[in-house]
Amino acid sequence: MNFPTKYSEILERIQEIDPVKYGQTRNYLNGAVTYLSPYISRGVISTKLVLDTVLAKGYPLEEIESFVKELSWRDYFQRLGQVRNLDNEIKFPQSEVENLQIPISVIHAETGIHVIDHAIQDLYANGYMHNHMRMYTAALVTNIGKSHWLLPSKWMYFHLLDGDWASNRCSWQWVCGANSNKKYFANQENINRFTSTQQQGTVLDLPYESLPPKKIPKELIETSQMNLETELPNPVEIQSNSSLPTFVYNYYNLDPNWHKDEVGNRILLLDPSFFAEHPVSSNCINFMFELGKNIENLQIFVGTFSELKEKYLLNQMHFKEHPLNHGYVGVEEPRDWISIAVTGYYPSFFAYWKLLNKELIAKQISK
Repeated sequence: MNFPTKYSEILERIQEIDPVKYGQTRNYLNGAVTYLSPYISRGVISTKLVLDTVLAKGYPLEEIESFVKELSWRDYFQRLGQVRNLDNEIKFPQSEVENLQIPISVIHAETGIHVIDHAIQDLYANGYMHNHMRMYTAALVTNIGKSHWLLPSKWMYFHLLDGDWASNRCSWQWVCGANSNKKYFANQENINRFTSTQQQGTVLDLPYESLPPKKIPKELIETSQMNLETELPNPVEIQSNSSLPTFVYNYYNLDPNWHKDEVGNRILLLDPSFFAEHPVSSNCINFMFELGKNIENLQIFVGTFSELKEKYLLNQMHFKEHPLNHGYVGVEEPRDWISIAVTGYYPSFFAYWKLLNKELIAKQISK
């Protein structure tokens, strides 16, 4: 799995998107997915930039609706994160929970379902997992293993280069029925179909009417309370000018074009309390640092927002809005949304999509 970090190469990846083929094949393990999610999650590019680039090539909206919807799902989850604490159930308590941990077989990639085990190993090595594999894994953990969704979602987020608080939490809740009216299941036949495998005899080799099994399969009974910790660099002194504006970057904002032509202090803020609440792997930290190289004169500060402000007597503080920006004070700027008008809470994606799609159609007609 290759994730280049130079901004020019990321833009090239956007240009290479085939949105029609994406819609036709995205559910398959070898489908024409974009591999752009790590850059969107880290705020290097936006869903709006991706969509505008694709639409500029002249595709009618109805021809690439599947592609547009997937970008819109991401914005929908972000909007949910603005109004809800996604560490709590969004709609319903997860039913049939028997533990608050995670199956050890999942941690060790030893579930016995070969394609899931390989996907977990790839997650550890490369920080990526195909979206369908995430759904299969989440369904196995929550709906078959009857683990509560929160700790397993943190485990997956910890390793994902595209780890996104809102998308991750909402997706796990959707799978286990906490953000939808039913649980998601996939049996081995379904997995074989979309992953080009032919495995039989697994805990999921059952007809759908037999899912979930009445008892937790022996492969998923033993569980663990994981200890996830982020390794941050040691604090170092930075150079700053208190008479200039300060542009504060963080794990969710590494946009190299943000205030690019303005003179100012450019600080990548690594708040230990943030990473204690939302730990990520060394792979993720290193990926963040590599992406940060696209931002000229970016310096790293390990500490809280208030510590940065007070230690260096900084006054003109700018930052992009995010629900996890605790303690940020100054000029809050919006993220780059597909729509700035469709905001707030919608009980379903389709209620959100109805309004967003209407806006997108109107814009395309006006052009």
